[in-house]
Amino acid sequence: MTKVLLLLALLLGLTTSFAHELEPDSQCDEKLDYQYYSVCYSQAHRQALWTFHALTKSSINGSSKRENNYRLDPQVSDPVTKNDYKGSGYDRGHLVPAGDMKLNKTSMSETFYMTNMSPQKPDLNRKIWNALEGGLRKMVENLGDAYVVTAPILTNNLNQLPSNVSIPKFYYKIIYFPKQQLMRAYLLENKSYSHQDYSQHQISVDQIEQMTGIDFFSHLEDSLEEKLEREIR
Repeated sequence: MTKVLLLLALLLGLTTSFAHELEPDSQCDEKLDYQYYSVCYSQAHRQALWTFHALTKSSINGSSKRENNYRLDPQVSDPVTKNDYKGSGYDRGHLVPAGDMKLNKTSMSETFYMTNMSPQKPDLNRKIWNALEGGLRKMVENLGDAYVVTAPILTNNLNQLPSNVSIPKFYYKIIYFPKQQLMRAYLLENKSYSHQDYSQHQISVDQIEQMTGIDFFSHLEDSLEEKLEREIR
């Protein structure tokens, strides 16, 4: 699909038809395509390099309840189990939030694969990170359907859990609103915060690209991509 046709599809609000076209441009040890989101999996770190999903009003306002059915993903060659974080002092932190996937039983259940988890400090996961997740859902209610990239920053020499799962020092979220032609990015350290104002941690997409070496939304027209990724608004 050409960039022009892709942009037209986005402007018309086709927020799921061409989702894979907008995934981050990076190498994946294992690429996992679930029905409602995708994962670029790192075998070395035993977690996702990134996750990508469409965030819609329908998925936010669905009736499916949280199931907490944490489980290994049989698609992965060396899967993490639900007990691999036990006693570590870290939460099994969702990358794609369960609260974003209330559309149906399948969408909700898919978020509990361990490939969607990363070790987060409890006070990060349950407080400011949770506030950020809720904040993005409110943005969608106001601005329309969006695409979201969520990820840890995985580098060499990170500390690990006993199960050899790397413990990231930073996490980020990038949200793109096609109808509004707006991108926002947030970077949080894996630590406890004394506040829950995630807006203090907004940065540009360009900055995250510099930190990670990953190219985001590269299928957009170059001039549009460059404009949106340098802005903070």
